[in-house]
Amino acid sequence: MLRDGCVIGSIATWTEEPYSSRMFRHLDFLLHELGLGFDAFDLLAVATGPGSFTGLRVGLAAAKAWAEVNRKPIAAISALEAVAAQSRSVGKVLVPVLDARRGQVYFGVYLRAGAPEQDGLVREGAERVATPEEFLTELRHLHVDSQAVIVTPTPELLSSAAEALAKSGESAHPTPVERVSSVLAPVVGQLGYLRAQRGELVDSLTLDANYVRRSDAELHWKGPRTS
Repeated sequence: MLRDGCVIGSIATWTEEPYSSRMFRHLDFLLHELGLGFDAFDLLAVATGPGSFTGLRVGLAAAKAWAEVNRKPIAAISALEAVAAQSRSVGKVLVPVLDARRGQVYFGVYLRAGAPEQDGLVREGAERVATPEEFLTELRHLHVDSQAVIVTPTPELLSSAAEALAKSGESAHPTPVERVSSVLAPVVGQLGYLRAQRGELVDSLTLDANYVRRSDAELHWKGPRTS
């Protein structure tokens, strides 16, 4: 939760409990601790992905419902942008990476816009999913590794792939890697605040998820049987 762009409350937990049940309990706790009700909020900011299908569906469904009932606008923020926005480097090209599970990573390419202190980011191309080896190889082929910084909460995901490429002689100029926090909610809120100042908002009808990777149902769907 933010006030005028400053974080006044947040909760982050690591537990096996389903996100769908603890999210609402955490919200009740924060509202009680801060003495606030939903009528006190002017904006909802939500991470639209990439991420797990269940987590995104639950989070977006809740945001849609709250926005509709309380007639509030929504700032839709990429989880990868929230990773990139945490970078303290002065690199002109930021390459955020998130764990996609199943031996893959999500990644995107973001360019700094304006002066370094402005923290403006512009996405270059689409966000994608690949194995760590595919990602590092593609990064080298993009010819941005000399000025890029990989930004990720889990740099260890890339370590073995980088070592393998180095041994094969494919990665002569390793890209710097910067570790950032895996707690994205405060950054999503701050990016949402900036998005609102620029008037870049959506409503409950137009809010949509950015899954990047297709669901298991889509991957394994074989279509109608033909005789």
